[in-house]
Amino acid sequence: MALTATLQPRQSQSLVMTPQLMQSIRLLQLTHVELMQYVDAEVEKNPLLERVVEDAPAGSADDAPEEPVNVQSPDDSNNTDWFENDLGHSGSEISARLDAAPEDVFPEDAGTPVLNAPELAINWKSMPGGGGQSSDALHDMDGFAERPQTLRDHVSEQIAFAFVQADERIIAADIADHLDPAGYLQMDVEEVAVRLNTTHSTIERILSALQEFEPAGLFARSLSECLAIQLRRKNRYDPAMRSLVDHLDLLARRDFKTLKKLCGVDETDLLDMLAEIRALDPKPGNRFDGANVQTIVADVTVRPAPKQTWTVELNAETLPRVLVSETYFAHVSSTTADGTDDRAYLNECMRDANWLTRSLDQRARTILKVSSEIVTRQSQFLQNGVSHLRPLTLKAVADAIGMHESTISRVTSNKYMATPRGIFELKFFFTASIASTDNGDEHSSEAVRHRIREMINAESPQKVLSDDVIVGQLKDDGIEIARRTVAKYREAMNIASSVQRRREKKALARAGQ
Repeated sequence: MALTATLQPRQSQSLVMTPQLMQSIRLLQLTHVELMQYVDAEVEKNPLLERVVEDAPAGSADDAPEEPVNVQSPDDSNNTDWFENDLGHSGSEISARLDAAPEDVFPEDAGTPVLNAPELAINWKSMPGGGGQSSDALHDMDGFAERPQTLRDHVSEQIAFAFVQADERIIAADIADHLDPAGYLQMDVEEVAVRLNTTHSTIERILSALQEFEPAGLFARSLSECLAIQLRRKNRYDPAMRSLVDHLDLLARRDFKTLKKLCGVDETDLLDMLAEIRALDPKPGNRFDGANVQTIVADVTVRPAPKQTWTVELNAETLPRVLVSETYFAHVSSTTADGTDDRAYLNECMRDANWLTRSLDQRARTILKVSSEIVTRQSQFLQNGVSHLRPLTLKAVADAIGMHESTISRVTSNKYMATPRGIFELKFFFTASIASTDNGDEHSSEAVRHRIREMINAESPQKVLSDDVIVGQLKDDGIEIARRTVAKYREAMNIASSVQRRREKKALARAGQ
């Protein structure tokens, strides 16, 4: 049989993601800042879209307030220190799938609890006027604040006064360009000398002058050098302190016995030296404004309500309010002939505007729906704290509200919930489960970590808990856990081993006597 190329028609079915569907999926995982930027870009290129700055006037039929939803618990009836972190010691910290079915993007609203979100009560198309700012508001000079001084600005001012020769200023400015935000110098001296066509000694001489700048510790090339610069400035860089600074790795391991031998001091002097180290600034550049700090703004607010229930609301500040100008569309359509490019462009703008407003509305409803289910399942945490956090998976929430796991993953990414116990990322409430020794309810891994932290914080210098002892106490409390899991949780919380903790607690206890 001869081998020949032939054409054979075949029929097949596949899911094709339209641009609108991709847009809706993308909107789900955007933070509120990214969402605002995206909506601003859409408003700029679509003449039928307008941003609403001021609140809509009361009295509109479309602005009728919605009743808040009270989420009730199913169980209501049963009613460091810098060098510890930088050197690797203890410090306590709590710290998608891409495929999605089209029906998961816009779930049906039937049966969905409507929560107290004023923005959702608005009919996007019929929202009244844009309410733009007046020219006086836009030119209000009192609203402008002075730009905070950066590390580069601070260093440049000192370079101008410290160096007289123009060539020295150029070299100093080039060295300053290698400062990182913490004030450390990230450069190779030989490479800079070759590039600037100067000598190694010249670079070192100018660098020595730069290390005299304020605040003390700038232009250091390591933590040891940074501390040494500050100690020299205080006239405390004696041979014993030099040995301590040169062996920070032993300090991180709390090997006080070896440090006493190297420094030639007794325990009391060593503790005094450690107190001096604690008072130094390991990152002197951080006191300057290196970048704009973004404050976390909660997307959802949870407040206690009567009868041991919780009220869940969307934060109106995180919801961009837009309207579709149907009046402008009707006016332009009346002057545009059918079948022309202008009419096609106008219709496309109307379709995009309608889809965007619907996508924003559904995004808000989906976030609210997911948050409500989280509050329902984690109400004991809201009432009693981290120790009552329950294990929870994306699949459990997805099955409860009739959505896909990937949708829940996108909704909970970079979204925050403000509760009476603080602001938490929605991902925080999803934790792995740890079995119970008595076949009872499973325990949340985050709650177990919290329990381990409490046990270690309460231990005494005479009775420091080893990982084996912690495992035994947890099993007595009904938590089935392996020793390697305890060690993993302890290391994740940056808590030292029992040997290192014993050394530190005994030393601190003697210092307090």
